[in-house]
Order: sequence, then C-alpha cells, then structure tokens
Amino acid sequence: MPHTGAHAHHVLRTGEDRWAWRRRIRANPHQLRVYRCVVGAVGLLLILLGLATGWLPGPGGIPLVLGGLAVWASEFQWAHRLMLRLKHALHVYQGWTRRKKVVFWLVFLAVCGLLGWAYLVVVGQPSWFPFEVDRVLAYLPGVDLPV
Repeated sequence: MPHTGAHAHHVLRTGEDRWAWRRRIRANPHQLRVYRCVVGAVGLLLILLGLATGWLPGPGGIPLVLGGLAVWASEFQWAHRLMLRLKHALHVYQGWTRRKKVVFWLVFLAVCGLLGWAYLVVVGQPSWFPFEVDRVLAYLPGVDLPV
C-alpha cells in the first residue's frame, strides 16, 4: 500500500485507522516509535511464551504464537502478509477431502517423528528425561541412554 504521509502506518494509510487513540499516536513520531517497540515486544513475548509452552497440555503453544503474530500484524506489514497467507492456507485446508486431511496429518506426524529421532541421534537424550522415558527411547536405533 502506498504511504500517504511521513508517519504512515505500514498496513493502513494515515486516517484509515478506526481507533482515535492510535491515530493520535501515529501523528507523533516519537510516540509512534515507542508504540511500535511496545507492539514488537508484546508480540515477541507471546510468541516466545507459545514456543515455551507448546509441549504443555492446555491452551498454550499455537494460540499464543498466532496471538503474537496477530499483535505484530496490527503494526507490521510483513506480519500482516504472513497472517493473510496463513488464513488462505487454512481456507484451502478446509476445502480438502477427509482422506487428503488424514494423509496430510500422517505425513506431518511422520516427519515430526523423524526430526525428533534425528535430534536424539545427533544430540542425544536430554538428561532431565525420566528414566522410564530413557529406557523406551533406547529401543530406537542409534539412540543411546544418557551417561
């Protein structure tokens, strides 16, 4: 989108913002810099929390990462474009047949499993794994018990 002013938003043109408080921030270059830094930090925090809690049960992980991306998309054009691509991919996925979805998830899980196995072979098992998990993973070819 073309910019219409020196302080134009990267997603919206000046004056298109529906919130008066954000239009006031955009009118002041110093406030805009601070605001964009805060938006960047909040988005990054949500994404890092999502990555850190993705393996825990509950609503962490993907929703937090998408929330962080949505926060960034409110201010940064590259994040807005990425969000649009993700939405498009979701619409395409929804149009798939049940069989195609099952095949997709089987391939996805197989690739994730292979990546996890390769990690364990190259790096080794983390020392914090419970002994029971160590014993089960030791049955995988190339994976040894931690010393």
